Amino acid sequence: MTVATFRETPVTNAAVLALLAEYFAFRAETFPRGPGEYRTTFPAAAQFAAPHGVFLVVEDSAGDIGCGGIRALTATRFEVKHLWMQPRGRARGLGRALLTELECRAATLGATELVLDTNASLTAAGALYRSRGYREIDAYNDNPNATTWYRKSLE
Repeated sequence: MTVATFRETPVTNAAVLALLAEYFAFRAETFPRGPGEYRTTFPAAAQFAAPHGVFLVVEDSAGDIGCGGIRALTATRFEVKHLWMQPRGRARGLGRALLTELECRAATLGATELVLDTNASLTAAGALYRSRGYREIDAYNDNPNATTWYRKSLE
């Protein structure tokens, strides 16, 4: 794995907004239902600030390369959101490292379980989540972009 660091950053920060815009553009281009079908929702700042959550930017020696966050759905159930790694950051173990860091941060904030939603077209993401112990569950939200929902116990 290439050395990278995680920087806690407000979702209103220009670096976060740039990474999320890149992620949303990628998903809009590759969404299996066709152009214009992917629904973009930028995160609400208060949901990703302590004690309700956190948002992290991944950076390496070349700059910012990824991001992801967690937010509280209840006092003990947190949701992983917007896990994104630029193409140059992929296949380096950074997505796994980011997810691990988010899990640790969630536990520190009182989470006993994490949930997330994804789309089946994101095969690498699904493989990552399953390899980290996430198990498929019934839908817990009405995200129109999602086809698969996962849960992991942190206890």
